[in-house]
Amino acid sequence: MGAPFKAYDVRGRIPAEINVPFAYRFSQALKQSLQPGLVVVGHDMRLDSPALAEALTQGLLDSGVDVKPVGRCGTEEVYFHTAATGADAGLMVTASHNPPDYNGIKMVLKGASAATPDNAFNPIEEIMRSDAVLEPVASYAERGTLHETPDRNAYIERLLAEVAGQDLKPLKIVCHAGNGCAGPIIDLLEKHLPFTFIKIDHEPDPRLPNGVPNPLLPEKRAKASKAVVEHGADLAIAWDGDFDRCFLYDHKGRFVEGYYLVGMIAQSLLAKSPGATILYDPRLTWNTIDVVEKAGGIAKPCRTGHAYFKKMMREENAVYGGEMSAHHYFRDFSYCDSGMLAWLDVVAELSSGGASLAERLEERIAAYPCSGEINFTVSDAAAVQARISEHFMPKNPELETIDGLGMMFGDWRFNLRASNTEPLLRLNVEARGDEALLKARVEEITALIQKAA
Repeated sequence: MGAPFKAYDVRGRIPAEINVPFAYRFSQALKQSLQPGLVVVGHDMRLDSPALAEALTQGLLDSGVDVKPVGRCGTEEVYFHTAATGADAGLMVTASHNPPDYNGIKMVLKGASAATPDNAFNPIEEIMRSDAVLEPVASYAERGTLHETPDRNAYIERLLAEVAGQDLKPLKIVCHAGNGCAGPIIDLLEKHLPFTFIKIDHEPDPRLPNGVPNPLLPEKRAKASKAVVEHGADLAIAWDGDFDRCFLYDHKGRFVEGYYLVGMIAQSLLAKSPGATILYDPRLTWNTIDVVEKAGGIAKPCRTGHAYFKKMMREENAVYGGEMSAHHYFRDFSYCDSGMLAWLDVVAELSSGGASLAERLEERIAAYPCSGEINFTVSDAAAVQARISEHFMPKNPELETIDGLGMMFGDWRFNLRASNTEPLLRLNVEARGDEALLKARVEEITALIQKAA
């Protein structure tokens, strides 16, 4: 029973680890541990997701908990409705970018605040792993009430408010939803925006005929990259299945590293909130710090991961936080991540200046070229990190310890961190305006890791 519980969500294989009885008991354990009065429940487009969402709903109702069902949606819609309704929790059935034979449950608490092992998952798992018999309520009168499914108007209005009053250019935009859940939201936004949308793999399809949408994988980028060039579009946007992450391509079909988008979104939000705090993850930093400080903002690092970002966003009252992995967090969206607000802020920023996405991108790459994330399979991540540290310490670097091993030199820096879920080391390197130096340092560290591994 314990296998599906990860640090900040529930994920596992269908049906061996995640199935209808598991979902039903999860709801019963949620009731017993957290005593919620109202819970929002949504699901993505996967084949098993509706049945799992129905089991969650039934388990809650049978335990005396009211349920607000959202139906098929994106994860951020569950966040939105959890905050908007004052619900005590929100549950989203999704495996996001995991393989087709996986599914899972993402969870937030009141106000769409982060569910963590301490405040949610550990107590629920303990009950589920126990032999406790969780009985439904004794009478029909004690059952929870199934509320009406909300329409999407309030959510769409929140998205549109992000660009309200801004002079948006009539851009031509390729939308690659990957047969996930993003397509219907673009359809609802379309009539309100001056953009021409070219839609590919647009309809949600539980069969996932083109595979799991995950544009972080290079092999998943070709279709959007090709379409933006063929249609002469200004840019392309792609999403993962539950669209909590978005990815961009310029008009030349080049995939835009999420690192550079953080700075662009920060600029857009600082124009509306001068002097505000922006959070960034410690893997790649210099470009974001430079852009934020030039725009009059305050840039602060935050440990990688949504629970850390959501917590620190609230503590710092940060207007925006961005991870290079394409998670973008917004103060005015309950400090949660949104794959829709992110691209809206990018096009607003492009509309405010004369440069194209490609020109903006080339300028920032020239100033701060980066390696992108390079993954290495290792048996002992800590030992390899120690060897790398030992190699570079004689050069007297400035150490960064907020997340993994970070070392900063005068004209280049790197971050080497272990994956939380896989036997991987993740390397990111950047330099100050020197592609040749970047290439040399990547080759040097790669050779050291391979030798140490």
